[in-house]
Amino acid sequence: MTVELTPGVYWVGVVDWNLRDFHGYQTEAGSTYNAYLIIDEKITLIDTVKKEFVPEMMGRVAAIVPPEKIDYIVSNHVEMDHSGGLPETVARVKPEKIFCSPHGKAGLSRHYKQDWPFVEVKTGDELSLGKRTLTFLETPMLHWPDSMMTYLKEDQILFSSDAFGAHLASSERFDDTFPNFPCEYDHQLKKYYANILMPFGALILQLFDKIAKMGLTLKIVAPDHGLIYRNPDWAFSFYRKWAAFTAEPKALVIYDTMWHSTEMLAEAFIQGLTDAGVEAQLHHLRLTHISDIVTEVLDAGLLLFGSPTLNNGLFPTVGQFLTYLKGLKPRNKAAAAFGSFGWSGQAVGLITQELQAMKLNVVHEGFQVKYIPDPGELAAARKLGEELAKKHLVK
Repeated sequence: MTVELTPGVYWVGVVDWNLRDFHGYQTEAGSTYNAYLIIDEKITLIDTVKKEFVPEMMGRVAAIVPPEKIDYIVSNHVEMDHSGGLPETVARVKPEKIFCSPHGKAGLSRHYKQDWPFVEVKTGDELSLGKRTLTFLETPMLHWPDSMMTYLKEDQILFSSDAFGAHLASSERFDDTFPNFPCEYDHQLKKYYANILMPFGALILQLFDKIAKMGLTLKIVAPDHGLIYRNPDWAFSFYRKWAAFTAEPKALVIYDTMWHSTEMLAEAFIQGLTDAGVEAQLHHLRLTHISDIVTEVLDAGLLLFGSPTLNNGLFPTVGQFLTYLKGLKPRNKAAAAFGSFGWSGQAVGLITQELQAMKLNVVHEGFQVKYIPDPGELAAARKLGEELAKKHLVK
């Protein structure tokens, strides 16, 4: 069965039901690699798929038109889950032209080392397909330097590449046909944004301004992962909030432990945060995947990090998480460190240094105890948790 967005515009992508890891991001619900076919005087393919799925994509194209009749290919993004199928596709289709951004040409040339018929396009450039017109929109660092979007003017469709996407495998292609939308999907949208696009909030806000200045009306937004939106304002509202780093009255306690002393402190902090009446979550770094924790970090206003001292340093999982988080450049968050130690005690100070390097608002010098916390120290941790919540979250 073919999937039509509007008459003559088709989804020809694939569903990856078995994907469970995307360079360290846990994709427990699978994903899709969306590609699109436009039938006009110049038949045009928008993006391809991962290399191993090319036969399936070609099968979908062939159900509509012989693949050899494709005239143009548009490559919105160099990353291999979208361009990996290009060599095989180009070899079969032999397109007249391949359209991409200047950085896209450089990236594709470097990846595949082929003499393809590239045409570089920039923001505002237009391409006539016959009855339809494509307009190109460069979106560098959303989320690679080569990234761009393609707008189909007559149908008011924005092929948005990785922006507004989500990793979720489904037999449904559209938001308004997904069962009980937005249940489940809103979480996957948030997880995708938090783990991939969080660093680029300022650029996302600029994107909305650019779309407005170009006068683009969007009836459909078709990303390269997940569902296609026939109601794009739903996704836009989340993106505007997240891009502004809007913090909710929510606190996370993120920790690992050796002999449960740091865990006892973590549980005391959670009790104090709960006493203050805010949403509070406890995350053990060996029991919850880091990509799921980052999803909750996205809109949390207070972060407390706990680690025992091991070999004069951080517990390994804590160091790993802080490294991952630093690359995502979280903003507008209060933060502090806590932990236990035996004969040294560097972990709390090292966490604090990392929080400062991330330019988070460090709101306490650090709370630590030697060996096992006694009832008085647990009470102090609980009280501190309540105080931090009331000062930095409760309005």
